[in-house]
Amino acid sequence: MRFSEKMTLLEEIVHKLETEKLPLEDSLELFERGISLVSEAKGFLSEAEQRISMVTDKGQEPVILEGVTEDGGR
Repeated sequence: MRFSEKMTLLEEIVHKLETEKLPLEDSLELFERGISLVSEAKGFLSEAEQRISMVTDKGQEPVILEGVTEDGGR
């Protein structure tokens, strides 16, 4: 499952837990699934950070996009 799909699923779980009156067992199951997704997402982000660090540490300069500010705007 892609990172973006995990985040979408996590958002859906949070929404259900916040808005629906679920039986305790169902809530607990959703909570556990959410915790698992968070762990997977953290692992993905950590791996991505390491890969970026490896690329930039090998003497390659990071890509600089002209006209784009630090917050992603133009």
